[in-house]
Amino acid sequence: MKKELSRIKKILTPYNGVIYFVVILLICHFAWKFLVRGDDSNRQVTFLGNDISAPFQFMANHVAQTTANVLNFLGFHIQLFANNVLKQENGFGIQIVWSCTGLKQAYIFFCIIAFYRGPLGKKLWFIPLGLAMVYVFNIFRISAITALVQQHPSWFTFLHEYFFKYLFYALIFALWVWWEEKFVTEKEKNENLSISE
Repeated sequence: MKKELSRIKKILTPYNGVIYFVVILLICHFAWKFLVRGDDSNRQVTFLGNDISAPFQFMANHVAQTTANVLNFLGFHIQLFANNVLKQENGFGIQIVWSCTGLKQAYIFFCIIAFYRGPLGKKLWFIPLGLAMVYVFNIFRISAITALVQQHPSWFTFLHEYFFKYLFYALIFALWVWWEEKFVTEKEKNENLSISE
């Protein structure tokens, strides 16, 4: 049994970082699912029963306004109505709700880097940089979905529930790979070089 465990450990060692990434991702995802409550028809968001709607509502308003501004700048004719409904010329509307804010993805990215190994000093600038990239991607995601469904309303579910959702997590993974390769693995290589000298 001991030999078997040793063999499994040896096989998994090259994948330790990815395993750690996945474990943090899953813990954060399920913690969010169980602790943060709200639905798309309700403007109230709660954490352990406490109302935390204000930052979500602020971000939903901000994302809706920014998306309308970006798309109108690009030549689309988007109107922003009450309850953060973005309406297009064809009458198709998309409502920006609390779960469209990108706050969950920002939280997951923050936890992955904060609880992963690596130099604290570098985390102090890498985390804000990553959060800015998550924010920009979210605006791009909402803008792209809104623009694409203007001609293809039936694409909404695929774009929203699958394509851009997984692309969002691919971005978070890419940021983690950048962190792992540039600041963790490189640091360990440098430390091993200085020890061998």
